[in-house]
Amino acid sequence: MRRTITPHPALPLAINTHFLLSTSLHRLLLPPSSLPFLPIMSSITLLLLLLLSSSVHSISATVAVAAARNLAFIDQALDLDSFPFEYHGGPLLSGNVTINLIWYGNFNPSQKSIVTDFITSISSSSSSKSIISSHPSVSTWWNAIKKFYNLAKKSSRLSLSLGLHILDPKYSLGKSLTDRHILSLASRGRQKYAINVVLTAADVTVDGFCFNKCGSHGISVGAPIKGKRYKFGYIWVGNSATQCPGQCAWPFHRPVYGPQNPPLVPPNKDVGMDGIIINLASLLAGTATNPFGNGFYQGSKEAPLEAASACTGIFGKGAFPGYPGELLVDRATGASYNANGGNGRKYLLPALFNPITSTCSTLSVEFDDFVCLEVECELRPKLNCYEAARLDPTFRWASAVAIEALY
Repeated sequence: MRRTITPHPALPLAINTHFLLSTSLHRLLLPPSSLPFLPIMSSITLLLLLLLSSSVHSISATVAVAAARNLAFIDQALDLDSFPFEYHGGPLLSGNVTINLIWYGNFNPSQKSIVTDFITSISSSSSSKSIISSHPSVSTWWNAIKKFYNLAKKSSRLSLSLGLHILDPKYSLGKSLTDRHILSLASRGRQKYAINVVLTAADVTVDGFCFNKCGSHGISVGAPIKGKRYKFGYIWVGNSATQCPGQCAWPFHRPVYGPQNPPLVPPNKDVGMDGIIINLASLLAGTATNPFGNGFYQGSKEAPLEAASACTGIFGKGAFPGYPGELLVDRATGASYNANGGNGRKYLLPALFNPITSTCSTLSVEFDDFVCLEVECELRPKLNCYEAARLDPTFRWASAVAIEALY
């Protein structure tokens, strides 16, 4: 049974609490007479309603779990006492897994390379040389996932690699897709030790897209392979450039509601594709740490906040609603980013929830907190990490080794 709560299509989720609640009353079985009293509802009740409206889960004969990704900014701190982010005892994704890209619709070569370079940056060898040359890096961001495996006491690890490219430029299923269409497309990829990523072009509509989700991830059972069936993960992300960039590509586009700060310049000069990277990164983190719906998450199983979605809208230090936080800026292009990738790429990646400190940790915070405390305090107590690394190549090497050892 599918249960969704649909906010206004142009409203970044969780910004206008009163509007969100009033449009969802009939679904939550609140009497109309309670409308005048909504502003004085308890904070816990408000948070519960927001959590219920933030994600979508599906369960069917073929789809084990499907969790939605909403891109918005939060208007209050998460109540970790009432809704703790915790481990629910289930397996995490592990083994040597290929990421297969299914391109549905029209994508030009430049757009494809943005995603390909991102996946390659995650799956590339975590040698100290690659980290040293491009910190803060995509691989360093992804290595933060190891904390979840350590806490779950899982000896096996996840190793990702780029797999197949499957093209469907002629829209074989049309330009208006349902969740079943997405699963059908995902099934075209490998069905053993695989995450099949379906990317839909800007002129393709998908059920719920822009209304209550920017993408989703799930698990399905593939066709028999030598008499045995295997489960494979899948992710769908849509290009929101023409449909809802203010919701699914923020902060590279102004939101329709909420603080109207100027949009940031996208690092790859493509609002839609840079938005796809944010959502894809978030869904990959959720797929790894909550693949079957009983891994790490906050809130209810039907509407979980996962490793990245628990930190929605946070990209750098000092983030608050409408402000993504302190970011690096490319002097040549003016683009904002927080991670370096392969082939000279720059990306903006979401903060990840730190299950050890119960805080949202951005890439720069991770580097400062862990490397500075473990290395700089002994070697360069009066310099920050970046300055020490710039002045002393030996320290930079030590920093790279230390950050790998700590994760």
